[in-house]
Amino acid sequence: MEQGSYCGSRGAGGVSSLTLHILAMAFMLCDHIWATLVAGQDWLTCVGRLASPIFAFLLVEGFFHTRDLRRYVLRLLLLALLSEIPFDLMYAGTPFFPFHQNVIWTFLIALFCMWVIERAKGRGSLWLTALAAAGMSLAGWLAGTIAMVDYYGAGVLTVLVFYLFRGGRWWQRLGQAAGMLWINCGLLAGLMLQVHVLGGTVEFPQQGFALLALVPIWLYRGRQGYHSRWVQTACYLFYPVHILVLAVLVRCLL
Repeated sequence: MEQGSYCGSRGAGGVSSLTLHILAMAFMLCDHIWATLVAGQDWLTCVGRLASPIFAFLLVEGFFHTRDLRRYVLRLLLLALLSEIPFDLMYAGTPFFPFHQNVIWTFLIALFCMWVIERAKGRGSLWLTALAAAGMSLAGWLAGTIAMVDYYGAGVLTVLVFYLFRGGRWWQRLGQAAGMLWINCGLLAGLMLQVHVLGGTVEFPQQGFALLALVPIWLYRGRQGYHSRWVQTACYLFYPVHILVLAVLVRCLL
């Protein structure tokens, strides 16, 4: 999620990190508008399914490219704290709702998991790295589920899929696709949509639209795009500001 941390990866062509941020914010806005103002427009939440995987991917890129991991974590921690009341207002209509936390907490858990695995990787042992990856995947899933963060443990696993299969080789993309399929059409399947094909009916999980996020993600080539301090600040503040605005609008329209 850290805009401006890709100075060492300025590839040519493809989708930039800024473009991914803008797409993810637009998709998230669609989903939250559906959740608050126009619940009958289901296409909005279908579009919104693409937001979380893109943000998860950007978090991994930020983890690898940030100049100061400690500052990165502190910024996200501050954002999580700032976002909690607006999130509770939007989600439950009350400023304090301890039974569901905003998605920044999901990302903080995932960051800790990645940090532990990287520490194990630094020891140079393949077996230790594999053990750490398996252990932290399980621990991250449990922590996300118990803490009741947004997307629960599956949200943490989404980040770890992009971390463990980071790269553009065929087997890495296959791992990303398989992981996304398992998480979104298995763990998070939820509501099933009926699609009529050749006279028959096929059921498809609404959450499965998240797989379409792989298209812009795979078009990313490490290019940062336009960057300035105000752009970075806007990317961070968009989350708490837009959900607070939606929460206020819902209360005004009731």
